Amino acid sequence: MTGETGLSPVRSALTDMIPAFHIEERSEYLHMTHRFLPNESRQIGKTILNVIVLAFALAVLLSGFAAGRAAADEQNLPYADRYIDLHLHLDGAITLDIAKQLAALQGFTLPDAPDEELEKYLTVPDDCESLNDFLKCFELPGYLLQTPEGLREAVHLVADNIRNQGVLYAEIRFAPQFHTKSGMTQEEAVQAALEGLKETELKANLILCCMRGEGNEAQNEETLALAKKYLVEDGGVVAMDLAGAEALYPTENYRELFAKAKELGVPFTMHAGEASGPESVRLAIEYGASRIGHGVRIFEDPELIALVREKGIALEMCPTSNRQTHAVEDMADYPFMQFLEDGIRVTLNTDDMGIEGTTLAKEFRYMEETFALSPEQERIVLANAVDAAFTTDEVKDWLREQLGLPKGMVIELLEDTLPEAS
Repeated sequence: MTGETGLSPVRSALTDMIPAFHIEERSEYLHMTHRFLPNESRQIGKTILNVIVLAFALAVLLSGFAAGRAAADEQNLPYADRYIDLHLHLDGAITLDIAKQLAALQGFTLPDAPDEELEKYLTVPDDCESLNDFLKCFELPGYLLQTPEGLREAVHLVADNIRNQGVLYAEIRFAPQFHTKSGMTQEEAVQAALEGLKETELKANLILCCMRGEGNEAQNEETLALAKKYLVEDGGVVAMDLAGAEALYPTENYRELFAKAKELGVPFTMHAGEASGPESVRLAIEYGASRIGHGVRIFEDPELIALVREKGIALEMCPTSNRQTHAVEDMADYPFMQFLEDGIRVTLNTDDMGIEGTTLAKEFRYMEETFALSPEQERIVLANAVDAAFTTDEVKDWLREQLGLPKGMVIELLEDTLPEAS
């Protein structure tokens, strides 16, 4: 980082190139600050047999595979090399190569500097400690995504990029209200993103983000209206999301917005339990969210863990993001494996892959190396992602076939893999 009294030549060039996106003026990216704010039994009736069986089966499975990798080797099960990403932000997925292509397409000239210098303005160091470092990585992507051409090509390039990394299916999310700085309307932004989907061979869909904030109620209402207007079962807009500064703008503020979404039949996920505590997740479930973005804070409330499990709510977990943004201060306490053992439908995702310098393959390798996630457990995680995807049964069946998973719910997978009784 440079001192307060001066900017590096590259930083100065970028500031001159995109003055409207200077970090001190990017108030809309206050939605990222929640990630650096300090983080502040279940009883089941005998009639809920499926839930009991699922919890028991998972416990037996995990204990039966306590040896992790050794057990996997004996069964000759491969580690995952094909993936599903349910939580991927478009503006956070712009790599240097993609940024160069977007700049050339739109006639923009990037600063004349080595790639390693430019990458500092798109990707944080692995041990990121600074909010400012994280925020500044949204400036250049934000600037490059303000025209229909730029937005269309960004969707196309990001989809192709992750397809080359082994992703079979992805749901790319973005906030249309963040792409209106140069005169593009929210609807034109949605239309451009849809055009980008048509140009990739990846099976992918779009999630439109409403934003936590102040004074943007009309923009959120417009985003909801567009989600309803363009809603399809597959091949386009499939759901809505709520992103932004969770700790500053509580989930309670969005009760009416998501009541309307539920009334209109728009499926939705919701960022919750990342910067705020369990109550944020509880409200999201009350509103009708079928998935939760992150949700790491539910470990603080055993009753909420039970509720998430009973309702089959999927968690879109993002380990590298949670580590770099300090949603979890000590990754030794990362609750992913606990949630998996408790029978919660956890999934692995990238979040802001370009900014965080990650891929979904890296996320899986991280979980293998740090938490001994086994191939069989990876199959459960991938099966969870298939089941939770906002897409058709036909696409889900195709994904299960590609991943070598049995049709149906995860419980069927568990029944096939439980060790025989002695």
